[in-house]
Amino acid sequence: MTKQTVIVGAGPGGLASAILLAAAGVRVKVLERLPILGGRTSSIESDGYKFDLGPTFFLYPRVLEEIFRAAGTTLKDEVELVRLDPQYRVQFGAGVHIDATANIAGMEREIAKLAPADAPGFRRFLEENRTKLSLMEPCLESAYLGWQDLVQARLLKMLPQLRPHQSLDTYLKRFFADDRVRLAFCFQSKYLGMSPFRCPSLFSILSFLEYEYGVFHPLGGCAAITSALARVAERLGVEIRLDEPVEEVLFAGRRAVGVRTRAGIHRADAVVINADFARAMQKLVPDHRRHRWTDRKLAKKKYSCSTFMMYLGIEGRFDLPHHTIQIAEDYAKNLDDIENRHVLSEDPSFYVQNACVTDPGLAPRGHSTLYVLAPVTHQHPNVDWGKERARHRELMFRQIRKAGYEGVESRIRYERIITPADWDTRYEIHRGATFNLAHTLDQMLHLRPRNRFEDLDGVYLVGGGTHPGSGLPVIFESARISTRLLLEDLGVKAQSDTSPGQPVAPARHGGGHAVAEAMRAFARLLSPKSAPMVPDTGSDPTRES
Repeated sequence: MTKQTVIVGAGPGGLASAILLAAAGVRVKVLERLPILGGRTSSIESDGYKFDLGPTFFLYPRVLEEIFRAAGTTLKDEVELVRLDPQYRVQFGAGVHIDATANIAGMEREIAKLAPADAPGFRRFLEENRTKLSLMEPCLESAYLGWQDLVQARLLKMLPQLRPHQSLDTYLKRFFADDRVRLAFCFQSKYLGMSPFRCPSLFSILSFLEYEYGVFHPLGGCAAITSALARVAERLGVEIRLDEPVEEVLFAGRRAVGVRTRAGIHRADAVVINADFARAMQKLVPDHRRHRWTDRKLAKKKYSCSTFMMYLGIEGRFDLPHHTIQIAEDYAKNLDDIENRHVLSEDPSFYVQNACVTDPGLAPRGHSTLYVLAPVTHQHPNVDWGKERARHRELMFRQIRKAGYEGVESRIRYERIITPADWDTRYEIHRGATFNLAHTLDQMLHLRPRNRFEDLDGVYLVGGGTHPGSGLPVIFESARISTRLLLEDLGVKAQSDTSPGQPVAPARHGGGHAVAEAMRAFARLLSPKSAPMVPDTGSDPTRES
């Protein structure tokens, strides 16, 4: 008998899961709360302007390419990608900037403009992180269903590269002495909603991926990827129902047997949840059914920052880069305002996407789309967005002038603003934390909600709230991990017998006692009692001369 799976949410993780399951012969039904596809990877379209709602960077196409190949197509056949060069501009204050490029000699020249002594560090950074990624990649492709899974031969081998005791900023001192240069290689921690002074050093691979594999713009925006996923899924027979919010998951004992919507009951052999983890659990699953992830425990977890968003349709064009990241003059204070004090900064860092310089079809002829994002605290009593929305809007217009965007307000022909309160209430994101659970050491690997959800039988998670974490490439990887587990549990053979991330046998050398000690050591490194990561203003004894 053909197995049936229901997927809650038509975001990128849910749609990628639908493709992989359907390619293996499973009947799949996707139920989406909103009347449009994509979740946070959807688009806003009005008056001839088109904006990505959420992600605007597309990195590391390999994972998505392999998902499309499982469906008998290719990424190239489904989406047109433009590789950006420069990848983006990182600007410090008024005018001092780095135009990041994957051309090694060109990037060394950019670094040398700010700090000549740091230029040689770029090649060393690439070499070390190339090795780190090759060691880490199989680990990120594996499921972590308990602390025992920490002890794999591959994971133990990469411990010296992980440097779990170091923050990303501290790690980068091995290569770059100048604070500004380091920020150009660690602002990517904001992809995870974290400060580089707290983000674990293993995430140096994020900036490495940009230089090694490129930063791309999908024509039509990142929402074009979501549309392509849905198109391929439907070709495989997946049923996608929009504007049909799931109201509860149905159980027989501990096992999920389907879901209920206002339209009726949808029975299933397995349920995949592709929605904001904390919000979905509290809405869809009664508290008494969740033991490790009760409402009380969810309230104690660490959550990422949120974002203040402006989507502006502008008459006229801007001869400025596709992506610009403006770093606050006192970046550490800006981050402290966001993560610890939970107040709004007077000089916030921000990001502007000027996509029409690459993709003019996103706006009427001669017009532009500007996408402005400022990281801010997630929902907190210190900030009342009903009062702060207008003030912060005016502040952001002053801020974007620092990136060269003059005369914007008088030329606005379309405007939309999204605050953390909107992310919370309109988009069902817990606390408006747009990057989900924070990626601290005590909320990673087996300590994150697991791909085969540990509190319930027959429930699988995909998206930023589970392993490996946030960001499109790793969300696609979560779909591969979770669907592989689901297919194994249903006794269905996957499309490929050589899918990456097959579990690796624990290390055998050194005897059982050595393995047990390694298990305990690694568990301690990832325990909630790990030392907090704070800005390190002193010298780093590991820095190479």
